[in-house]
Amino acid sequence: MQYLSTRGRVNGLSFKQAVMMGLADDGGLLLPAEIPRVNSGELEAWSRLAYPELAFQIISRYATDIPAADLKDLIDRSYATFTHPEVTPVVHRDGVYILELFHGPTLAFKDVALQFLGNLFEYLLRQNGEKMNIIGATSGDTGSAAIYGVRGKQNINIFILHPHGKVSPIQELQMTTVTDPNVFNLAIRGTFDDGQAIVKEIFGDVAFKQRHSLGAVNSINWARVLAQVVYYFYAWGRVHKDTSCKKINFSVPTGNFGDIFAGYIAKRMGLPIDQLILASNENNILSRFINHGDYSIGEVRPTPSPSMDIQKASNFERYLYYLLDGDSRALRKAMEDFNRDGKLEFSAEQLHSVQNEFAALTVDNEQTIATIGDFFRRTDYLLDPHTATGVHAAGKLGSGRYPTVCLATAHPAKFDQAVREATGREPQRPAGLAGIEQREQRCEIVDADTAVIKAYLAERAI
Repeated sequence: MQYLSTRGRVNGLSFKQAVMMGLADDGGLLLPAEIPRVNSGELEAWSRLAYPELAFQIISRYATDIPAADLKDLIDRSYATFTHPEVTPVVHRDGVYILELFHGPTLAFKDVALQFLGNLFEYLLRQNGEKMNIIGATSGDTGSAAIYGVRGKQNINIFILHPHGKVSPIQELQMTTVTDPNVFNLAIRGTFDDGQAIVKEIFGDVAFKQRHSLGAVNSINWARVLAQVVYYFYAWGRVHKDTSCKKINFSVPTGNFGDIFAGYIAKRMGLPIDQLILASNENNILSRFINHGDYSIGEVRPTPSPSMDIQKASNFERYLYYLLDGDSRALRKAMEDFNRDGKLEFSAEQLHSVQNEFAALTVDNEQTIATIGDFFRRTDYLLDPHTATGVHAAGKLGSGRYPTVCLATAHPAKFDQAVREATGREPQRPAGLAGIEQREQRCEIVDADTAVIKAYLAERAI
């Protein structure tokens, strides 16, 4: 399997090279040169597999340059850290299926990919006798999941940028209370989009990237998306067993387009998905795009679901590549236009194609809180505010022809303020959060300035 850049000037990479490059050297995002297809017999066989076995079957089709025994060991070790034996169990509540993605070390769906990516980085660095400095930006969950994926690992330092005062208190503590010497937390005076722009600009300086051996853990790294493809197949298998339905719907809360793009890849592989429902909060660039062809930057608004408080979806370029039929020249022009004007325009034919793939809904703050409360009163099941947007969207847009799986992207205890407002009760904390406020913290507050971040990184890089 070879990999290419959406912008057409990097190609012929192996999986190992794609993982280590992160963002393509031409500024694009890396994709496999072809998407392997799964036939109906394979799909039925996979539906009976345990999660690590299924992950091996899927990831091995893309990571063809890693020996099978090594890949299996990486996968098994990655999911041994999860507290549930099924890794990502599916539960049935009030007519919807909920795919619980929060049983990893940081109680968020990002663990599914970043436990694997942390082990993969360590494996590749040891193989090559190299070192890496990881830099990433987070709107809340990616940062802690990335930190927990590489904390204490050899030959890796990690630098995580988060928007100061704009993540939940628990999300912040999950990052800042990790004091391993290879972990550096930077709270920037700005938004997540500012942090993401800084990271992309730093990766765009190829000489700096190579001099300091930079690596990416944001979903700009293809391995992140690939690991997330697995749980779509896993959920299908569990719901298919329960209902005998061949097709199902997925409702996905997303701000960065990475999680739902993994579902799009699963569908291209042959997973029988009827609807991919995208749930946005009030930062709704993605739902505006799907419903009206309006992909234009607005002002970032604070919401109860801060991990989705994003106006520049970093994975959107991957989908745009497919929407433009793999025309890298047209994509380069589109991204130049977007960087200049803050918006993109689409033809009626393109919008029709988009709406054949996705349905979308904007869920406002009031609806999010109301959904948490209503769902709890009906089912005694607590949703976190991100998952609540997906449940609300599923209720409004689900076709009813097939079962709908809502992705539960975080544990409700990470967003206790929203849960208290919605239900009047305190969510029960898992053991991993016990006493977190009393732990030692380490974090530096800095300006959202690329030069400042580069100087900080250069001084502390290994």
